Amino acid sequence: MAQKFITRAEDYSKWYNELVNRADLAEHSDVRGCMVIKPYGYAIWEKMRDILDAKFKETGHQNAYFPLFIPKSYLSKEASHVDGFAKECAVVTHYRLKNAEDGSGLIVDPSAKLEEELIVRPTSETIIWNSYKKWIQSYRDLPILINQWANVVRWEMRTRLFLRTTEFLWQEGHTAHATSKEAISEAEQMLDVYEDFAQNYMSMPVIKGRKTESERFAGAEDTLCIEAMMQDGKALQAGTSHFLGQNFAKAFEVKFTDKEGKLEYVWATSWGVSTRLMGALIMTHSDDEGLVLPPALAPIQVVAIPIYRTEEELTSISEKMKGLALKLKSKNISFKFDDDDQRRPGWKFSEYESKGVPIRLAMGPRDLENGKIEIARRDTKAKEIIDFDGLDSYIEKLLSEIQLNLFQRASEFRSLNTKKIDSYAEFKIEIEKGGFFLAHWDGTAETEAKIKEETQATIRCIALDQEEEEGLCMFSGKPSVGRVIFAKAY
Repeated sequence: MAQKFITRAEDYSKWYNELVNRADLAEHSDVRGCMVIKPYGYAIWEKMRDILDAKFKETGHQNAYFPLFIPKSYLSKEASHVDGFAKECAVVTHYRLKNAEDGSGLIVDPSAKLEEELIVRPTSETIIWNSYKKWIQSYRDLPILINQWANVVRWEMRTRLFLRTTEFLWQEGHTAHATSKEAISEAEQMLDVYEDFAQNYMSMPVIKGRKTESERFAGAEDTLCIEAMMQDGKALQAGTSHFLGQNFAKAFEVKFTDKEGKLEYVWATSWGVSTRLMGALIMTHSDDEGLVLPPALAPIQVVAIPIYRTEEELTSISEKMKGLALKLKSKNISFKFDDDDQRRPGWKFSEYESKGVPIRLAMGPRDLENGKIEIARRDTKAKEIIDFDGLDSYIEKLLSEIQLNLFQRASEFRSLNTKKIDSYAEFKIEIEKGGFFLAHWDGTAETEAKIKEETQATIRCIALDQEEEEGLCMFSGKPSVGRVIFAKAY
């Protein structure tokens, strides 16, 4: 009897957790708040990483690596930065263990206390700008365009795999510029890179926007973001790009001599995405049967399952598939022929459906004899019997169709669940149903905080393509120059 799994409609949170387990993506670690990313999950992250890394290098960035440990004094140098991260920091106070005298086991050696505590990296602005101070003297040293692939630690009490864990993987770009115009242009460019990746590779529609002052990155003068809608109507921040002004340059005394011989502070940006994108990918496309992957990020794009009774039948089907494998490889399409005789075809069908493989092929002796094959697409579950001849070209076309269909489907869902709203009473009712709400806001942090306190909804962003539209704030009734996007969020 087939196992019954929880559906999205029954319990979205349990559905998500169950899907991560069924698709063999990750599991909770015995280390509180941390996760183990399993090989299949890591293979998806690797594809994300490799695509983004190529895009960063295309835009002139280089990879480097900076220490995991940050002296506490570094974090203290930029006031708003330390305020923003102080409650999330893991702190190293000692450098040695020793055996307890009573034989009870290892203890921290009290004599090995560090002179200065070390913070386990929550983000790297401070440690990187301490290095930039040594690297930058003249305008000839600028710009510096550095990216780091790393892990970070931000202490979390309530965790969820990929979405919110104490330790997670990410990339963080850190750039230094001679002018504010160059730095702002950099922050905007990297937001465009994130948008392109989200929409064209993840098939996930996003809104480019600007965070309110209350929601900005700690230490930034401006934070740009991309926001996506998940299938439960909640928002997920999928990437951020920050204009840091001269705040970190001043904190670390990073100056350069300009072309006129004047000494100036450097201008900065930082930008990043993390393994949270894995959670976004799952919740944007997946269904009650399991993971649904856009072909661009699927570790296995096509799987072929032989249906046979004898070794002779398997050998004949296998020979046919070898030729297909070569053709697909020449088109950079990943292919797996699953001839494992320990599993029945029905089990394999279910397994690859759970793992979101975009295209499944099935061939038996009669199909082989007739020059036919069954092809099934994961996004629509549609099946058809087609000629084996020309199959590679058909697969190539179908993968493109699936990629586009997933984007269109997610876009339609977002459109159906986005609403203009003017009444706060109506807003309090509608926000419980989920979705994006375009509402007027008076621009004050007090109103923003009150709405969040009463509804748990936040201003996700002020859309960059927002039209000026005078109105009245739905909460205070004060004048507003345009609508912002409210939603509950992960």
